[in-house]
This record gives sequence, C-alpha cells and structure tokens, in this order.
Amino acid sequence: MGYEEILHYLGIAVDILLVWYVIYKLIMVARGTKAVQLLKGITVIIVVRMLSQYLGLSTLQWLMDQALTWGFLAIIIIFQPELRRALEQLGRGRIFSRGGVSGEDEVDVAIESILKATEYMAKRRIGALMSVEKETGMNDYIETGIPLDSMISSELLINIFIPNTPLHDGAVVIQRNHIAAAACYLPLSESPFISKELGTRHRAALGISEVTDSLTIVVSEETGSVSVTRNGELHRNLTQEDLREVLERELLLVNKPVSSNRWQWRGKKNG
Repeated sequence: MGYEEILHYLGIAVDILLVWYVIYKLIMVARGTKAVQLLKGITVIIVVRMLSQYLGLSTLQWLMDQALTWGFLAIIIIFQPELRRALEQLGRGRIFSRGGVSGEDEVDVAIESILKATEYMAKRRIGALMSVEKETGMNDYIETGIPLDSMISSELLINIFIPNTPLHDGAVVIQRNHIAAAACYLPLSESPFISKELGTRHRAALGISEVTDSLTIVVSEETGSVSVTRNGELHRNLTQEDLREVLERELLLVNKPVSSNRWQWRGKKNG
C-alpha cells in the first residue's frame, strides 16, 4: 500500500469520525428539548417504510414515501424553535457544550431541599410551583423565565416564592438538580375535567405534565395543601411522607422499596 493510499484511507476515517462527532453533538443539543419525541416519530416512520417495502405493502409504502418526501419542510416548521436555539448557540460558540448528569448524592440533596421548602411554604400557605425536569427537556420553558443556574437549597426556593418579590409569580424549573430559572411560564391545561376550585398554578402544573414527563409540585396559596402532577394526572393533598415517596421513586436512579402507594389514592386525580 502506497503513501497516497494511506493518506486517502486516513482522510476517509477522519471524515467519518468528524461526521459522527457532529451528529452526536447535535443529538446532545436536541436532548434538552421536545425535539427528542419528534425524532422518535421520524424514526418510526423510517422503520415502517422499510418494513412495508420488505413485506410488499404498497399502499403503506406510498404513504411513508409521501411523509418522507415532505418531511424536510415539516422538520423546518416543527423544529423551528430548536433550530433557532441551535443557531443562537452556534453564534455564541456554545453548541458543543452541555452539562453532565448529576449523581445520586445531588439528587438526595435536591429531594431534601424540595421537601423542606414545601413543608415550610405549606404551613404558611405560600403559593409555589416547582417543576423538575426528567427525560423531556424544558429549555423552551426555562427561556421564558429569569435564569438563575444556581445550586438548589430550601432557603433559596422559599425566598423565591415569598409573596410580592420579583420572582414569586411563575414556576421554578429544576434541571439536573440545579435551579435553572424562576418566574417561568408553563402552558395551562385545557382539560374540561379539572375542578373549578383549582387555580392557575394547578392548571399550569397539569399543562406541563401533559407535554413533558416532568414532575411538578404545587403548594396551594388558599389551603396550603401539596399536590403533584405527572403524566397528565393530578394528585392532591399529599403529606410529607407521600411527597418523599413520590420524589424518591421518580428522581432517584436506584429503585428503592416503597412502603405503600398511599399517595396515589389520597389525592383526587384531575380535580
């Protein structure tokens, strides 16, 4: 093998590695947004297209071909917020930076901080709305608030929601066990089954649970009761023990044994 052939194959290898690196980094950027679910949908369409061709399902194959043909335009429209954010990050030189995953110890600290803050605010009937990011990214909603990017603590959470302070109106978004932003706007649920006695905080908590897999804690300003929303469901009147069980089950990486499922039955689902 001559020197020129070695350079040729080396160039091909470097080219492939660079392409894979760029794809990997783009996936890391998209991972913090709702684009992940859309990418999963596109993957399903491609798999169905391949299966329909293999099985000879001509009508289904034609439908998938049409979806892929017009898919590029649809991607531009659907992913417009994500594309805009990626271009902005590229302009700031941040497209290839991303935070790491927090360890279990940090999760324990976050859980204890949320519990302590929730107990304090519930006793004093201080309204609060805290949403904890899980797999589905919440960057779209973080951008609507005031960025903090601070270590989580019960004292900071309590201070944010003290009435008549600049940040008390809106939601706190907790991302990777840090307080990412405060005074964030969350989408309101339009479900007709929500109890009329529930206010904007509960509707916002339900709304964000309908579009993401986040876990959202609500403290009622009127009654001091604690509620949790997830997967479009509202669980009301949770005790501190109930809330601890929910947080540990949903946020800890290890599966700890749970003494009971009381929290699922104590709360009145969806009002």
